[in-house]
Parts: sequence; C-alpha cells; structure tokens
Amino acid sequence: MGNRECLVAVVGPTGVGKTRLGVELAESFHGEIISADSMAVYRGMDIGTDKPGLDARSRVRHHLLDIVDPDREFSVGEFKSLARRAIAQIGDRGHLPILVGGTALYIRTLLYDYPLASVGSRPALRKALENEERRCGRGTLHRRLAVIDPESAERLHPNDLRRIIRALEVHRITGTTMTQWRNQTPSKPVYPCLLIGLWLPREDIYRRIDARVDRMFTDGLVEEVRELLQFYPRLSATASQALGYREVLSYLGGSIDFEECLRLVKRNTRHFAKRQLSWFRREPGIHWICGESPTRSARELVIDWLERC
Repeated sequence: MGNRECLVAVVGPTGVGKTRLGVELAESFHGEIISADSMAVYRGMDIGTDKPGLDARSRVRHHLLDIVDPDREFSVGEFKSLARRAIAQIGDRGHLPILVGGTALYIRTLLYDYPLASVGSRPALRKALENEERRCGRGTLHRRLAVIDPESAERLHPNDLRRIIRALEVHRITGTTMTQWRNQTPSKPVYPCLLIGLWLPREDIYRRIDARVDRMFTDGLVEEVRELLQFYPRLSATASQALGYREVLSYLGGSIDFEECLRLVKRNTRHFAKRQLSWFRREPGIHWICGESPTRSARELVIDWLERC
C-alpha cells in the first residue's frame, strides 16, 4: 500500500454477514480486523454479541474484542483512541486495517472525527437526572427528551435510561440536541477509506435475526448471563442494556417468562437492524453490495481501491 493508513470498513445492519466478509477480506489482503461493535468490547459477553469465534480469530488477528470488564463503562472517545492506535500499528506491519461492525457512532467518530466525541460528561448532572427519574417515576426523562429532541426520543426505548440521560446531558452542556450533533458530518474523512455496506431484503434480514437469536439461546445465552452476574453483580449501564442481555436480565429477575424473553429479543433486534440501516443509508460514500454472496464484489472493490490508495 502506498499509504499505510488506508482503511477498509465493512458496515451494515446486524445479521447481514459483516463478520464473515471481514475475515474473508482480511485473508485475501493481509488484513487485520478492528471491531466496531460497542458490546463486543466486553469480556464474557460472547454469545449475545455473536463475537467472531475461535476459528476466525485464529485465522485473522482481531482488535478491540474483550478489552474491558462488563461492570465498567466504555466511551466512544476510548474507542476512537484505541482504534487509531490499532490502525497505526497494523499499518506499521504492512497489513491492511479492516474495520468491521455495526455501531454507526463508533464508525463515524473514527472516520470523520465526529465532534460529539469531544463533548464531556458531568457526573453530578447525571446523578441528578437519575434521582429525578427515580423520584418522579419511570418515563419522566423520556417524556422530557420527547419535547427537546423528538427524533432521539423516538429512537430510544423509554427504559434505555443511560442513553436518555446522555441525550439530555449533551443538550444541557452544549445547547444542541443529540440529533443535531449526529447530523454533523465533516466532509473529508480522517483516513483514506473504502466503505463497503452490506444489505439484504428486510424479510431476509429478519429471518436471519430470528435464526441467530434461536441459536444464541440454544448455545446458552441464559447461562452466560447467569455466570456474568456471579462475577459482576452490577453490570455497567451500557452492558446491561445490550440486546439479548437486558431481556434475559428481565427474565432472570422474574418480570417476564421465557417465551416473552425470546420474543422481545427477536423484536428488539429487528428494530435495531432497521435503525442501523436507516443510519448507514444516510452516510456518504458507501458502496452497497448484496450480502447474499458478497465476497467477489467486495474483493473487486478492494483491489480497485488499493491500486488508487
């Protein structure tokens, strides 16, 4: 490569085949994979996050998997710092960095130096908002957010208190809504980057999601959550809201039965995939290819792009 910080990114909604394509491209182009999954950073959260298995990790070097315990918060700013370090190290080895994942905020922050990552936090304000929700009743903060930032309120579940508080915090600190921050995208990326987006018809994505959720429960998702709670009685707000984990936590807590837990994981994951696709559809410069048999088209895109990088 002429530029040692050239970067390939494989993006798209959950269940579309990003992990498999990323490994295939890494094997074809002497690449190493950087995970852009906000939940795969947590140790012990393997089944529910559908992390790359031991076979994939033995074939290709992976970065930013299993780097923090699930009782600790992990920020987008930390991701940006670690990912940029990994990109530099991979380039120094003469290998191709391949970013793979569906956490759109992570990807945008890394590629475009997204300004929201620079907005700090105010622990006292967060604590006050938490106390207000506890004092005034569930849904209080979500209703306030709906007045200030209707689009974020529509995107966030009323029980997702951590992200609701963050949206209110950002507005309080900056005077700008989370939606307005998200819509700010610098025109030029930090790295020369080829963005490959995978898509499938919605019904195919939903079918894959349902099959994957069934497999996760068969593989022991409930047992994994039980074991996590033994080691980490208080999961971080982020980890406890991960898809699959928050529903199983409700099941283990006795508020829902198993059938409802399974139904909610499938429904919530489908809704998440829809939001992911809507986000990525707005991103400029993505080369979209069908996720049914993407390898050949993706390789051709990479070959052509590397010749020009």
